Amino acid sequence: MGSTVRLAVVMDPIEHIKFAKDTTLAMLLAAQARGWALSYLTPPDLRLRDGVAEGSVRPLSVRPDAQLWHTLGPPSVQPLGGFDVILMRKDPPFDIEFVYLTYILERAESAGAVVVNRPRALRDMNEKVYTAWFPQCCAPTLVTRDMLEMAAFARAHGKIVVKPLHSMGGHSIFVLEPGDKNSSVVFETLTEEGRRFAMVQKYLPDIVVGGDARVLLIDGEPVPYALARVPSAHDNRGNLAAGATGVGRPLNPRDQWLCQQIGPALRDAGVLFAGLDVIGGYVTEINVTSPTGVRELDRQFNLDIAGLLMSAIEHRLSTRSR
Repeated sequence: MGSTVRLAVVMDPIEHIKFAKDTTLAMLLAAQARGWALSYLTPPDLRLRDGVAEGSVRPLSVRPDAQLWHTLGPPSVQPLGGFDVILMRKDPPFDIEFVYLTYILERAESAGAVVVNRPRALRDMNEKVYTAWFPQCCAPTLVTRDMLEMAAFARAHGKIVVKPLHSMGGHSIFVLEPGDKNSSVVFETLTEEGRRFAMVQKYLPDIVVGGDARVLLIDGEPVPYALARVPSAHDNRGNLAAGATGVGRPLNPRDQWLCQQIGPALRDAGVLFAGLDVIGGYVTEINVTSPTGVRELDRQFNLDIAGLLMSAIEHRLSTRSR
């Protein structure tokens, strides 16, 4: 690049991250290694003033030190459109406050910043519901507020998974056996007595051995290894946050096919970094908000996934029009 790239990250408080696992930190380390100037914001630091996206921005430096991985400078109010790149790495819940953040970042995008991932895509591609755009890649799935429809789905498919649409990390995911007497209360809880949509999926037993594989895509192209998150003996959930073990493996032909089906749509929508959750060859979620798994795959296969992402961002910067 001809001049120093200015990158701002919007994330949850950096002092609370898990150093060994945090993908956002890997991205920041990769950007700093390229000589990019880093700045930091949390969601409360953003605002819109007369149509201009602004933020209370703090200079940031990062280091690969498990005891002290960041240093922040004093804050100053700056227009967000003045940054070359904005990494949007705020974790779900995908709620109305998250949507408001995408509006602010879209104004920054209009002023010239490259936002990763694109704000409109973050709004449009709910990580659970967006699977409906690729039914050929998915196991039987129902999104509804109707508890009777959920019960009928359970009778048709036997063992099922029930999950909310707005959360992450395995939060409030239930696995129900055929005839489970807790089914009604689970349906009532997740739909808030029929007032909210929730998702029901056919249970895929492959998760027990093969895990819930995270396949990462950079600008629509897959990283050649997946992170299979195998549930613990005491939990059904294939989420690292829920105690699953991450075991890397090469992509198989089915993984490649799934990426061919979904990757181009993500790329065309401005999603530079995404993660497909794959169980038994079926996509269960398409993660575009703050996908993880980079640190684990880097360690197991001597990769630099965040570096690949920075290269994709550099390419995007070289083709933008100011």
